[in-house]
Amino acid sequence: MAFYYEEPSRTFSEYLLIPGYSSAECIPSKVSLKTPLVRFKKGEEAPISINIPMVSAIMQSVSDDRMAVALAQEGGLSFIYGSQPIEEQAEMIRKVKRYRAGFVVSDSNVSPDMTLADVLAITERTGHSTVAVTEDGTAGGKFVGIVTNKDYRVSRMSPDTKVKEFMTEFSKIVCAGEDTTLKEANDIIWEHKINCLPLVNKNQELVYLVFRKDYDTHKKNENELIDASKRYMVGAGINTRDYKERVPALVEAGADVLCIDSSEGFSEWQKMTLDYIRSEYGDSVKVGAGNVVDAEGFRFLADAGADFVKIGIGGGAICITREQKGIGRGQATALIEVAKARDEYYEETGIYVPICSDGGIVHDYHITLALAMGADFVMLGRYFARFDESPTKRVNINGSYMKEYWGEGSARARNWQRYDMGGDKKLSFEEGVDSFVPYAGSLKNNVSLTLSKVRSTMCNCGVTTIPDLQKNAKLTLVSATSIVEGGYHDVMLRSTGKGND
Repeated sequence: MAFYYEEPSRTFSEYLLIPGYSSAECIPSKVSLKTPLVRFKKGEEAPISINIPMVSAIMQSVSDDRMAVALAQEGGLSFIYGSQPIEEQAEMIRKVKRYRAGFVVSDSNVSPDMTLADVLAITERTGHSTVAVTEDGTAGGKFVGIVTNKDYRVSRMSPDTKVKEFMTEFSKIVCAGEDTTLKEANDIIWEHKINCLPLVNKNQELVYLVFRKDYDTHKKNENELIDASKRYMVGAGINTRDYKERVPALVEAGADVLCIDSSEGFSEWQKMTLDYIRSEYGDSVKVGAGNVVDAEGFRFLADAGADFVKIGIGGGAICITREQKGIGRGQATALIEVAKARDEYYEETGIYVPICSDGGIVHDYHITLALAMGADFVMLGRYFARFDESPTKRVNINGSYMKEYWGEGSARARNWQRYDMGGDKKLSFEEGVDSFVPYAGSLKNNVSLTLSKVRSTMCNCGVTTIPDLQKNAKLTLVSATSIVEGGYHDVMLRSTGKGND
């Protein structure tokens, strides 16, 4: 006879936190959101921790190198999507690792024989007013000059004017060596009253550009997530098909942590992938696994050597797995059961395996609920897809700006490896949709607002760390009526439209 769970499968919206005693010391500025990313033994520190409990989903429409840099600057981690050729994913990893805080690899480059029209096209595409001139027009070519908007006048110059005729030549440019520190670069910038300092190697090849404005930005990112070499940290998604080729390439490129991207993690395919990584790299390569929704699935992956375990099936905004297959579980119920299993595993083995809540986050407060229920961090897709830094287009739909957002199980992504059950190399049917999400602006501003809510709520609960929240939180189920009362009701909102102020 089939096994039946007696309790219903519940979501985050069915729970609320109960306030705890808040001392005078329990204030948002003293809240630490640092949390372990990978497994560690009792009495030891986690080899990798993140400074905020947020990672970006392994999705084409969410996590590329630009998202990775932006999120690392705020203290979180991105997992570069794996549904792309191995070398292209590896190059995204390299771009993140090459991006030193305050140091920019030039993405606006021309050769001396190119034209003003080429310069204008590049500035239009990138939005950057500074264009590096190298002999071959590449970012790492021999540096011979620079072009800014002070070097040309569109109204008085022909579009076919050669770059070499109006660029500022190398001999007239203040440069520094590639080993120059950010502080030294800033001192040079101020001493010479310039806005941009090129860093070149001994062969006069362009390595970085340092901008006056970027130094100030770097000083504001005190929470940034960096490795021992002060490079931004980045993760990468892998699958259970081509891992023998993909993993070595990603490790060589500098990925700090990997994650098996699969719709269902309780499988021999995942164990085979983990076994390969452990046999080839031991514990030096960190890799998460999932997704699972119960204690049995968690223990299977923990025993197989997963460094963290992802929780959630069918709860994502663009996921239709439950609709298509009848497989899944309410995110809150799944997380509560797995968190209990994680704690039991820790008591039995002395090994703490962090868990990641993946899916089901609709409102900001759901993040705090997920942490209170035992998650060490959350993985977000729709949340990050809304921002400038996501790789998708911003479009105008009926007068409102939106961002494209599609699932890995959609016909657009065709990420069959994520839903692989053996057999044909194809996506048999869709488990995700192609959609739009409201455009929300910059990642930095939105993440800052979200985390201010998390910190405030933690103070209301009388805690200042995530482990204390997990230990001391009090949660209650809410009725349908309580959910209605949670928002505004029985009032008429004041109109804020033009002409009605």
